[in-house]
Amino acid sequence: MFSDLFYLLREYRVPVSFNEWMAFMEALDQGLGNGSLTGFYYLARAVLIKSEAYYDRFDLAFSHYFDGIETVEGLPEKVWEWLNKNLPEVPAGTRLPENWRQFDLEELKRELEKRLREQNEEHHGGSYWIGTGGTSPFGHSGNHPGGMRIGGDSRNLSAVKVAGERRYQEFRTDETLGVRQFQMALRKLRQFNSQFFGEKTELDLDETVKETCHSAGRLQLVWNRPRRNMVKVLLLMDSGGSMRYYSRLCNQLFTAVNRANHFKDLQIYYFHNCVYDNLFLDPYCSLKNSVKTEHILHTLDSNYRLLLVGDASMGPSELMTVGGIIEWDQHNEEPGITWLQRLRDHYEYSVWLNPIQADRWSMAYGAYSIRMIREVFPMFELTLDGLEQAIRRLHSRIA
Repeated sequence: MFSDLFYLLREYRVPVSFNEWMAFMEALDQGLGNGSLTGFYYLARAVLIKSEAYYDRFDLAFSHYFDGIETVEGLPEKVWEWLNKNLPEVPAGTRLPENWRQFDLEELKRELEKRLREQNEEHHGGSYWIGTGGTSPFGHSGNHPGGMRIGGDSRNLSAVKVAGERRYQEFRTDETLGVRQFQMALRKLRQFNSQFFGEKTELDLDETVKETCHSAGRLQLVWNRPRRNMVKVLLLMDSGGSMRYYSRLCNQLFTAVNRANHFKDLQIYYFHNCVYDNLFLDPYCSLKNSVKTEHILHTLDSNYRLLLVGDASMGPSELMTVGGIIEWDQHNEEPGITWLQRLRDHYEYSVWLNPIQADRWSMAYGAYSIRMIREVFPMFELTLDGLEQAIRRLHSRIA
């Protein structure tokens, strides 16, 4: 039953295992879906989804699979009047008719349309018409285990409607980041903690006792790095030009970065298209508010983790030639690629985050410059997945 939904979830890249699917089928068999599409939705999500990151994909697949199956908003107002009345007393212990059988989804849809054409009065406690109580597969407050609940508490919470609202888009890790996701991702940089670098200045008493015992009483002092965050981050952000398309994204990043308190030091500078002789203190990239790039290299030591954010898209001359800088009133004595290589050589731990989707890097405007910059810096998409990959790359360099 519902095997097509299983494969559709896999098609939408929701990681559902066969064992989880069988557990879901068992839960349905025990009536935990509450005999409604809404109950089915929440039960499936609870059993099959392992992380909130997959909620949106699940909703997309669910909406696709059940599209059109629940037409509660299109019911005639007369039917709603019947269903919204106070429930009459219905005999307890009502049993399913002997000829009861489980409808599949297409049959449910056809049977609902048939009853809507035929029914001309309200019904309560029956086994066929749209109504309340009883064993009819259509209505609410009855005890049909495989019907479609209409009205009652779920009139304004149809499962397809809930799924269609896509309230969980921001949880997806393969989508462009927002403020919340940036904050989550920036916290992951705390993984660059004292276990990887820094002076060993704190005595580890337990290990000292252990090693001294192993040395037959000869004192063996064991020192550890202090348990505090030693991360220093240098963030360089492309601003203006083609990056205007990603201005909202950059504003979100800027907001998240300024809320971050995870680092020993955080330095933020801007550039336009490529890094040249100057870095800028604000996104307007004005020379009167800039510092020499050489000064940054001399004052921020090589322990800083360098993250460059930009689409890496520019004309070949901007990257490869002297005087290629696009600003009319500026001149670069060395090609932009030289400055990027200089940054890479100074900051061993560096990555480039690109807001353009990776599958477009080879065909987007500036494909040449993207390819050249990728030869200098490891490049990742500016998504949560991409940032996590970048962090793993930096970890591997440390190791």
